[in-house]
This record gives sequence, C-alpha cells and structure tokens, in this order.
Amino acid sequence: MKSEPYFKHNKAMSWRVRLSLAFLLILAVVTISVTNRLLTDRFTETTRNRAELRLALYSGNLLSELRQNAIVPQLLARDPTLIGALNSGDYSQSTQRLISFVEEIGAASLVLHDSDGRTVAATDRNRLGQSSRSAAHFVNALRGQGTIFTAEPREAGGFVFTYSRRVQSAGEVLGVISVEVDLQKFERAWAGISDALIVTDSEGAIILATEPRWRGRTEDEALAREDPQSAIERAIRATSDWTALPSDAYMKGEAVMRLENRIAFRGWRMVSFTTFNSVRERVNGVLALEIMGFAILLAFAFYFLSRRTAFRMALFQRESAELRALNLRLQREIAERERVQETLAVAEQTLEQSSKLAALGEMSAAVSHELNQPLAAMKTYLAGARLLLNRNRPDEALSAFGRIDGLIERMSAITRQLKSYARKGAAELSPVDMGLALASSLSMMEPQLRQRQVEITRIIPDEPVLVMGDRMRIEQVLVNLLRNALDATKLERNPQVDIILAAGDTATLTVRDNGPGIEDKDQLFEPFYTTKQAGDGVGLGLAISSGIVNDLGGRLTARNGQAGGAVFEMQLPILTDEPFDEGMNEENNMHVEVSAAE
Repeated sequence: MKSEPYFKHNKAMSWRVRLSLAFLLILAVVTISVTNRLLTDRFTETTRNRAELRLALYSGNLLSELRQNAIVPQLLARDPTLIGALNSGDYSQSTQRLISFVEEIGAASLVLHDSDGRTVAATDRNRLGQSSRSAAHFVNALRGQGTIFTAEPREAGGFVFTYSRRVQSAGEVLGVISVEVDLQKFERAWAGISDALIVTDSEGAIILATEPRWRGRTEDEALAREDPQSAIERAIRATSDWTALPSDAYMKGEAVMRLENRIAFRGWRMVSFTTFNSVRERVNGVLALEIMGFAILLAFAFYFLSRRTAFRMALFQRESAELRALNLRLQREIAERERVQETLAVAEQTLEQSSKLAALGEMSAAVSHELNQPLAAMKTYLAGARLLLNRNRPDEALSAFGRIDGLIERMSAITRQLKSYARKGAAELSPVDMGLALASSLSMMEPQLRQRQVEITRIIPDEPVLVMGDRMRIEQVLVNLLRNALDATKLERNPQVDIILAAGDTATLTVRDNGPGIEDKDQLFEPFYTTKQAGDGVGLGLAISSGIVNDLGGRLTARNGQAGGAVFEMQLPILTDEPFDEGMNEENNMHVEVSAAE
C-alpha cells in the first residue's frame, strides 16, 4: 500500500526534474543569445568611441603643432638682427642666432633666404649657400603679404611642411624667413599603435600615414595596392575570421572600422582604420562565464531536485534561521555605522570650519598686501589733484578723483573676495579678454610708471584672446608681475619690460625684464619669500598669483632669459570655438615710454 504513494511521488519528482531541466536550457539559450547580441553592440560601440577619442587626440596634437609654429615667421621677420644682416650682407652671426631660436621654438629648422633665394643662414649649416629661388615656399612668400604655409614633396619620399614670410624694411623686400614644421614625428609616434592613420590635404592626397607607401596617393589608390605590408592589411588579416559582428560594423566588406575627422586647417582630414579583434575576445570571455554559470546551476538543480521534501524543508528552515540571525546582526551593524557616520559628519564640519578660519588668517595678510597697491596709487592721485586744484585746473582734478573712485571699487572687490571665501562657494567665472585685462593692469600701474622712465613693449594679437576666469583676479596677477618687473629694473640704466600675449592651445602672457634675473627659482613662489629690502614687501605677491592661476586651471612659471633678466610666463586655458586661421593677422607692437611726472 505504501509503494503507490511513493511511486506517485517519484513520478511527480521526475516531471519536476524534466521541467526544470527544460526551463534551464531555454533560459541558457535565450540568455546567451541576448548577451551575445547586446555585448557585441556594446563592445563595438566602445571600440568606436575609443577610436573617435584617439582620432580627436591625434588631430588636436597635429593642429597644436601647426599653430605653435605659425606665429614664428611673423616674429622672426621683425627681428632687428636678421633685418640688419640682410641690409648689410653680414651673416656671420645670423646662423648662430637662428640656432638659439630653434631650441626655444621647437621647430624642425629655421632658414633665412636673401631676395635672390640664396640660403644665407640656417640651423642646418649644410644648407648654407643653397638656392631656393624656385621653391614654392620662397616664391609664395615673396608674392604674399602674410605668413604662407606650403607642403612640398621630398625627393626621398614624404613632404616638407614650411611656414614662410617675407622680410622687409622700409617697404623693401629683403628676403624670406622660413620655418620647417616637424610633422614626421607624429608618423613615428603612430608607428606603435594598432590603428592605421592617414592625413589628407584639401585635394585628397595623403601627406601623412602610418604606411610610407601610402604618401602622395589618394585613399582609394593606397588601399587598392597589391600586397602592401601595411597596418590596415595586417588588421584585416587579424580579424578575417570574425563573423559575429553586426552587418553595420563592416566597411567595404572587411572587418574594419573607418572613422574620419576634419582638421581645422586648410581643409585637411584625418582618417583612422580600427579592427574589431578585441571585440570577439571580450564577448567570448563573457559568454564562457555565462555557460559555466549555467552548467554549475544545472548541476545544483539536479542535486536539489533529487532530495526528499523533508530534507529540503529542514534545510530551508535552518537556512531561514541563519538568515534571520544574519539579518539581526546586519541591522545592529547598520545602526552602529549610522551612529559612526553622524559622529564623523560632525567632526568633518568642525575640521572644515577650523581650516577655513586658519585660511582666513592667511588671506587677511594677503589682502593687506594687495590693498597696498591701490592705496599707493590713491596717494599719488591725491597729490596730483591737490596740485591741479592749486593751479586752478578743476576738470583735470575731477579726472584724478574718478580714478581714485575706481581704485576704491577695486579695494572693495578685494574685500568682497575675502567675504565670499568666508561664505563658502567659488567665484563666478566669465569670459575675460586678456588684452583688456592687460590694459586695465597697466592703467592701474600708471602712478608707478610716471615716477620712472621705463620702456614698455607690448606685443598682442589683433583678435581678442579670451579665457574663462575672474577678471579681477587675473588683473591682480598681472599687476603683481608688472610690479615685480619694475622692482627688478630699479638699478638698470635703461630699464625695459616686454609683455607678449599669444594665443595657441593656451593663452600665454609673458613678462620679461632686463634686471639681474632670478637667484632661487625653487623658493620663488613660496609664501613670505622675497629678495627685496626689509619693509619693501612681505613675499606674498607671487605666492598669491601662483594660487590664482592654479585655481583657474593654468600655471605660472619663471625662468631666466638667455640675454639676462627674468621671464614670467602665465598660461591659461583658452576659450575659443573659432577654426584655425592660417593667415593670422599681424600683432600690435606698441612701444610705450612713460617719463617722470612733472
């Protein structure tokens, strides 16, 4: 009588096992199929995104190199030493001068031609005396007004990329200065990557490529060559067995991805070819883990379904008791962790307030230092206004009072900066024209400049150089740099300060003086470090300036110039969406000499 219920129980168990097995098999097939499709799409898109990022990076580096060298001919064409050599015909020192420039500029080579095309000075002495009368860069430079870019094929293969500009004086053309841009270094850098890259000009000709045999041809002609041992064919052979890719991942029937990016320079384009060899490996790895997981799950299913109901119930009860105990323990740990977090939050708030109070003490000393500048200027303006009033010149005195009002506004802005720090939150950033900020800073320094006879040279571009920042803080940095330059030239017979503003990857402002230079560059930006006499400064100006530039995402550096004096360079991220303009406008070269006040 007992066998019948036992048989029915075993029969029910058998059906449960079959249904469980069928369900697991169907679940495994569906899961693996869906996973294969989703991961293939995802990893393919990831590969595409990475290739796009690499392409954007390579394009940016190439454009940066072109922009960096574009301004060099314009500057060298105004060099008085080179102009004098072309006028006199004495080139004994010209080559050495170009060599001194090339190390600082980073160009491949610098060449100076006379009006007949003869090479009279060059960083490569083997080129001296060679004639470039028929060369494209020489002819185009003589015909053009600005800086000319040319790409000329080499006899040994590849191209020579040159920026050239004619050198003239008093309306007479004296010669041509040319700067060769080393773009082949990018080809050398690309040689170690898995992608194949080409750069084409506006006519579709390949001028840079990872495969040397592609240069000078169009893209279709380069890919149609028979048996080229190129990067793209190696990529195709490596992925020839990949059949699981979706159809939209194929380009021209080959398992390779083609991406194109426009370079904002003369219609150039960069094309990359990327393989899918890593996609299959990653997808297969995940699928193998899923299959292993389903296999283990199936084994456990056979094990548990073969046990008796009573044993399973006992096991479930024991597990339930353990889960309840674990749940209680977790609840106690969660409560304890919440108490610890509350205590930690209180401690963090206390520490933050203490740190802010300490920083406020340091900033108070810095603010007192910065207020000395407008106070000194106000004293000078008041003395001048008193003198003007005594001379019955009230209109000019009112102008001086207006400047004093502006200085009071600046002092108020400095104190507001201290208050804003105490209230929490960062300063609002807005686009700032570096040229206008420089003009405002020079206006701020006008009282100091009137007391001395200093030659100030400004070289700024015609187009606005915009950065994202706080104009008041940027002007604070500029005033500190100008003040340091003026202090450094106190003992010089002919004091001179050069200010150069350039726009490239970054907005770079350089302040150069002809003073004694920098003695200890390691401690220059440390707080309270100063080389001035006691009472002339507390050593906070450069430390504050460095902190401001770092907060704005830039950097402030200092070095000694080759001809003597100190050179301070401030670099800030440039704010521009304009495409690169090869015909850059000439910079304003303004010479300002301020004599002593009457």
